[in-house]
Formats: sequence, C-alpha cells, structure tokens
Amino acid sequence: KPEGYRKALRIMQLAQKFSRPIITFIDTPGAYPGIDAEERGQAEAIAFNLREMASFNVPMISVILGEGGSGGALAIAMGDRVLMMENAVYSVITPEGCAAILWKDATQSERAANSLGLTAFDLKKNNLVDEVVAESVEWKYVPETEDVAGDTSQFDIVTGNLKNILLNSLKELLAVDPAKRKTDRYAKFRDMGKWISS
Repeated sequence: KPEGYRKALRIMQLAQKFSRPIITFIDTPGAYPGIDAEERGQAEAIAFNLREMASFNVPMISVILGEGGSGGALAIAMGDRVLMMENAVYSVITPEGCAAILWKDATQSERAANSLGLTAFDLKKNNLVDEVVAESVEWKYVPETEDVAGDTSQFDIVTGNLKNILLNSLKELLAVDPAKRKTDRYAKFRDMGKWISS
C-alpha cells in the first residue's frame, strides 16, 4: 500500500543521510490493487520511490527472495546490483493476471508464465538481474506441530551463499565513485525497457 512505500523511502532517505548502504529484500506479489490504495496515491508513491532511489549516492543492493511482482516490487528494488534467489520469480505481472488480460482465461497461467520468462535464470540471461543466488539444497516443509528449532543446516547453506554474494557486491560497489554508481544505476534501469522477447 502507499503507506508502506513511503515508510520504506523514509528509511532509505535516512540511510542516504548517514551514508549507509541500502539493501532491500523483496517478497511481494505487487502493489495492492484496491481503489482505496489508488485514492491514497499508490501510483505516485511508486513513481516517487523510483525517482528518489535513482538519485541516492550510497551503494544499493536489492534481493528478490520469493516473489517480485509488478511496479510494487520495482518501487523497492532499484539497486546497483539486483540479486535473485534461484527459486524466486520477478515479473511485471502475475501469470494469472497476464493470462486474464491476453487470453481472457486465468487458467492459461502456465502458458503466460512460460512467455513471461520470470525465473531467475531467464532474467539473468536477459541481463535483468545481476546474479542468481544458488539454493542447491532441498527445502523441507516442517508442519507447525513439529519443533522448527532443530536442524538449520539447509537454511545456513542458502543464507551463507547470499551473505557471501552481498559482501562481495558491497565491496565492489564501495570502490566505485558515487557519481558513477548513480549514473550506472539509472542507465541500468533505463536499459530494461529495451529488452524485447523473441
């Protein structure tokens, strides 16, 4: 909702003020589509976030954890580096929404998903994300009735991969002149509009 984007921006502005790097974690199906959100300035909040994030001098890294949907995800995902978990998805629209618009049939969502190219490896291939974070271990579902405080080795492996990539990315970005970082970030997101599926 608009309030969430404005709150995120206030925190990012605070990081900018004190010259602290910004790392955002994205797991959202997108901006809330209700009329009340639009009445409170949803589109303006997203656009304002994009403009402000493009102007920050501090290093910015965005991580797509699970689902990154629509402009709602982009409004907190503009970074010098965009990382994406191997099993995450990142798209301008959900497959169901795409299918409903293109074929007037939400049951065509699998066809839409294939056309959207929303997987981490599809996006990396098309230079829409910078790096895919491996999730090479099998995640297990633990029923709520079981003790989850036991084995954390799988979690530790995946978060260890992410930590190493974050630290390396941050080290590289800190070595770049702030003005160049800002120019490169702006150009990176402008270039995304040139990508056309074949």
